[in-house]
Amino acid sequence: MSRRDLDEDDVRVRPNRRGSRPRSKDRPRHEDATIGFVTGVDRGRYTTLVDQGGSDERIVLSMKARELGRKGIIVGDRVALVGDHGGGPDALARIVRIEPRASVLRRSADDTDPVERGIVANVDQLVVVAALADPPPRPRLIDRCLVAAYDAELDPLLVLTKSDLVDPSDFLGQYAPLEVPYVVTSDRGAQFDGLENVRALLAGRVSVLVGHSGVGKSTLVNALVPTADRATGAVNDVTGRGRHTSTSAVALRLPGGGWVIDTPGIRSFGLAHVDPQRIIEHFPDLEPGTAECPRGCTHDEEECALDAWVASGAAGPAGPARLDSLRRLLRTRTAQQGD
Repeated sequence: MSRRDLDEDDVRVRPNRRGSRPRSKDRPRHEDATIGFVTGVDRGRYTTLVDQGGSDERIVLSMKARELGRKGIIVGDRVALVGDHGGGPDALARIVRIEPRASVLRRSADDTDPVERGIVANVDQLVVVAALADPPPRPRLIDRCLVAAYDAELDPLLVLTKSDLVDPSDFLGQYAPLEVPYVVTSDRGAQFDGLENVRALLAGRVSVLVGHSGVGKSTLVNALVPTADRATGAVNDVTGRGRHTSTSAVALRLPGGGWVIDTPGIRSFGLAHVDPQRIIEHFPDLEPGTAECPRGCTHDEEECALDAWVASGAAGPAGPARLDSLRRLLRTRTAQQGD
């Protein structure tokens, strides 16, 4: 009988007296894995930069290893790579570990959704880009971005575009008590006023740009990084809102040093994950006044001790305006999203 004539019944299997070998729960440590920096995410594929700053810097396309389960990988993550990470056109590495994050910018779908969604990781500055006109600014959305920045312990920066259409003085007056750094810009084609000021504040840092569509965010990125080639779009004449042009976040190296992460335009910013107590930590002149507050005080109610603290002059001459700004941000935490 030839081997070709054998079937399953003709094959004798010797039983294993020791039984089957149990599956080990120990996962490989991948201590020799290569560390990369995630610069882009697209449909389950991750663009990673390996040996950033080195002479052999290369771009590697990678995928998430099954052992990571549901752990999400976002732009800005530092990850451990194994497999083919030579950077060739057909190379595909595996991400087996996410390194500890220094910071995470999060948002929820709305104020009733407790699920946090990471936007970017390992940034140290949140740049809120808002147009002074066409489309008009949305203070509530800006306030929400500021709350998210404070919660993630990021330095906020407000960049106002299209100042050639509207004088920014009145709008800036709303944010003066918050002491948020700002830059006013205007793109007139051959002349981009304020660009060098923005460039100076981004140099050497890892910054994420956030703003709703049509405010000139991608135009700003293209001016900062001439090779970026980010798509730009006009404002819808009917709705007054910008059309979505950028569809995914991407990290770009700044010519003068540092990184800027451009994100798609947003229309809402849920803050269900933010603890209101963290907001007041960013008002050190007011925080001592909460010592006499009743337990569970929201700091926006009649029993709040901050009113007496500010009235006594303990918070200084700017106390009333600062308290008003604090409560505006606290109300933003639960207010309906919109303009």
